[in-house]
Amino acid sequence: MSGHSKWHSIKHKKAKVDAQKGKVFTKLIKELTVAARMGGGDADMNPRLRTAILAARAANMPAKNIENAIMKGTGELPGVVYEEMVYEGYGPGGVALYIVALTDNKNRTVADIRHQLSKYGGNLGETGCVSWIFEKKGIIRIDKSRFDEETVFLVASDAGAEDMQSSDEYYEIVTDAETVNEVRDKIETQNIQTVSAERTMIPQNFINLEEKSAEQMLKLMDILDDHDDVQDVYANFDIDDEVMAKIAG
Repeated sequence: MSGHSKWHSIKHKKAKVDAQKGKVFTKLIKELTVAARMGGGDADMNPRLRTAILAARAANMPAKNIENAIMKGTGELPGVVYEEMVYEGYGPGGVALYIVALTDNKNRTVADIRHQLSKYGGNLGETGCVSWIFEKKGIIRIDKSRFDEETVFLVASDAGAEDMQSSDEYYEIVTDAETVNEVRDKIETQNIQTVSAERTMIPQNFINLEEKSAEQMLKLMDILDDHDDVQDVYANFDIDDEVMAKIAG
């Protein structure tokens, strides 16, 4: 498995701050609504919805908000109809970008994304131009401070995990995208509590960016990640620790 980029760690830390501010609720509600509309309101029969519910609970979203979002998706309550869109393109230094959005106005969303890419040295591409670089996987995170690495590795392997990595704060368990919730359940039956479980897109190769391109890329990713319509942004870049220190300094 390819390693995760610096943005992967930055985004996860940023998500915790966004959750504290309530900013993440808007995106979670959209995902709950779309997941319920596409696959039904029964989480046991709808893996995408179950993943969305777990993410909402992890962000401390009130149960009533979760229930209402699902009911809007199934049509039991009135609500906005969101459409899932995927945009592919390039960022500074030729970095591949795979952007997933949920929107009620496609023209507005594509115009916004095109503008931001252009502003920071990138551009939109044709459908399929970069999707081949990314592979769908599941990621389960476990707090490193609470559990022994060898124990987690053995339990995760027995549960059907494909790989395990260690970041600053977490053990990151890699699974097939379709079995991430099943693997999570098996891990938790062994009294190992997980922090999160999600479906993601992992790059098969990375572009290492120099200082100028790295700074532009981080600004672009931050802006896209903050966009109300953008649910996820995947990119195949990495930044050396020395370059990160210069940017931060």
